[in-house]
Amino acid sequence: MTNQRKKSKVQEQIDENLRRVYAEALDDEIPDRFTSLLDQLRAQEKGRATDDPAEGE
Repeated sequence: MTNQRKKSKVQEQIDENLRRVYAEALDDEIPDRFTSLLDQLRAQEKGRATDDPAEGE
């Protein structure tokens, strides 16, 4: 049963660390460069949609 208990403690630590890292990642802001790239992609997609309306079907 000691092996099971150790595994449980290790699993608890892993769970805690994963939760902490995930929470920190949610708090991080998206870098300006990524936001700019996303805007460019959206503009390209919008341009394609207006160039060929049948393409979206």
